[in-house]
Amino acid sequence: MDIQQEINSLREEIRRHNIAYYDNDAPTISDFEYDALMRRLIELETAHPELITPDSPTQRVGGSASRRFAEVRHEVPLESLMDVFSREETEAFLARVRESEPEARFTVEPKVDGLSVAVEYRGGALYRGATRGDGITGEDVTANLMTVRSLPKRIENAPDRIIVRGEVYMSKEVFAELNLEREVRGEALLANPRNAAAGSMRQLDPAVTASRKLDIVVFNIQTASETPWTTHSETLAALRGMGFDVIPDEPCEDMDGCWELIRRIGDEREKYPYDIDGAVVKVDSLEARERLGSTAKAPRWAAAFKYPPEKKESRVLDITVQVGRTGVLTPKAVIEPVRLAGTTVTNATLHNQDFIDKLDVRVGDTVLVQKAGEIIPEVLSVNLSKRPEGTVPFKLPERCPECGSPVVRDPDGAAMRCTGAECPAQLLRSITHFASRDAMDIEGLGISVTESLINAGLIHSAAELYYLRAEDVAELDRMGKKSAQNLIASIEKSKGNSLERLLCAFGIRQVGQKAAKTLAATLHDIDALLAASAEELTAIPDIGPVTASFIREWLDNPQSRHQISLLREAGVNMSYLGAVRDGRFDGQTFVLTGALETMTRDEAASLIESFGGKAASSVSKKTSYVVAGEKAGSKLRKAEELGIKILTEQEFIEMTK
Repeated sequence: MDIQQEINSLREEIRRHNIAYYDNDAPTISDFEYDALMRRLIELETAHPELITPDSPTQRVGGSASRRFAEVRHEVPLESLMDVFSREETEAFLARVRESEPEARFTVEPKVDGLSVAVEYRGGALYRGATRGDGITGEDVTANLMTVRSLPKRIENAPDRIIVRGEVYMSKEVFAELNLEREVRGEALLANPRNAAAGSMRQLDPAVTASRKLDIVVFNIQTASETPWTTHSETLAALRGMGFDVIPDEPCEDMDGCWELIRRIGDEREKYPYDIDGAVVKVDSLEARERLGSTAKAPRWAAAFKYPPEKKESRVLDITVQVGRTGVLTPKAVIEPVRLAGTTVTNATLHNQDFIDKLDVRVGDTVLVQKAGEIIPEVLSVNLSKRPEGTVPFKLPERCPECGSPVVRDPDGAAMRCTGAECPAQLLRSITHFASRDAMDIEGLGISVTESLINAGLIHSAAELYYLRAEDVAELDRMGKKSAQNLIASIEKSKGNSLERLLCAFGIRQVGQKAAKTLAATLHDIDALLAASAEELTAIPDIGPVTASFIREWLDNPQSRHQISLLREAGVNMSYLGAVRDGRFDGQTFVLTGALETMTRDEAASLIESFGGKAASSVSKKTSYVVAGEKAGSKLRKAEELGIKILTEQEFIEMTK
């Protein structure tokens, strides 16, 4: 590959990663790998300046403004920073500055790994906020910024008009809480706080953003109607006086002083509430900054030192297995303590059995462990030259270490999963799902209340909800007599639900609302389901062989049978209550669109199904009718294009009388 080809290939690859990181908030490589690509491109372009083009990633900030938001043209560009990766490169940066500004003094501050924004205030009131975008044009996210807890909506002792720059972040504590909730709900976990913050800030619904409990730390004044300050340190002090949460900074005058601060920030990164991915060295004098100016994408008066991912060897003392809230078994290497990225590491993830087999990790091995920034430590490789005699390959257990139920491998992945309905490791998730709106719909039984019930030892399975006493529940923190009575009443009400809700509540893999409804409508009661063979289940529409095997595995587990027995004794209904009234809609498919006045879409769908029809979510040539409510959209247009019969809500109601 010649130089031009390598440059073109690097540019294209970096552009793809820019889109993944800045626009989609879903990076596909680590910061370290991305930096290596960028460094190679800079190296080639420096050696061949005639090949530099204006659209090269080295000449532009990586992001872009989404069309989902109004565009904001930044009055002062939100520039990127030049990266340095060693003491020598940091010293070279300081030397370049001193060539032009011999008396320059510097400040060092942590580099927060979040989403960069510019926030404008007029007359002390928050006026507008925008993401960085490509540095010139960003997205108007004012409504979302109004939900950020630590961003003042009014400021004091400020110029009449001021634009500040800050980093929106999700604290490590909030990130852990959010991932716990997602794990309990069976949703994909968020990769890191930076992506979580960026994705939250770019939500179209500010209520979603508000639920993510974001914060912001401010680190620069972009412009102001009055500028009485002469140094960066003075501007940060002024920002603190206005009521902002401001980045901590410390002064330094030479390389030794700057390097000591960089090293200290790296060693103490765990103390910050936010993730950091480096330390920023800045010229303190604002006049000197003006004279130094900027390149096409970065100021010449600042540099970001990026901490490299640390890798060290340690010895595997043991391999333990944790059972997650979704039942997945995760192996973990217990290692001799080793200092990495500012923390003492004693455990490292081994992901799954396939990962262990690939590296052939064994107890007693010497392994290379990495912790890049704030990510979970992981084992990278095994030093086979140091393997002691007598080691044996590790295999995950065939039975759950928490409850003893059989462990099965996901047919579509590498995960090994416990099948126990009463597994204590899965208790929080299983009860939260059991009580959810699509399942038994027990009002007032959210994650926090469920946690309190479990921690107090009042329940050990979902079925035990029906044996709770109001006086015991009232003793829990933040409950009280009235709340306890309301919860017990809601639990009691759920006993009368139709069978399909109970089947959905069981949490059998691949049995959601639709499959549960099909099973209930076909078999009519729990005893028929218990007696059905895998072959008989497969014969039911929409129940394939894989789903049938999951159903039988769950039903055949003694823990599941125990749950059903407890529910039956408690008086929970186990029959299908939605028997078809008549077959007037047999073979007909309805699609509901827009807002209905007299019923919800779920109620309308149940009505359709009660007459033998099917409620579908999308319009096709097989659609019989489209019921159009207020503000019907694309489904109505497609129905018109296909010539499908369109019903008003009143016409639909007449058909059901």
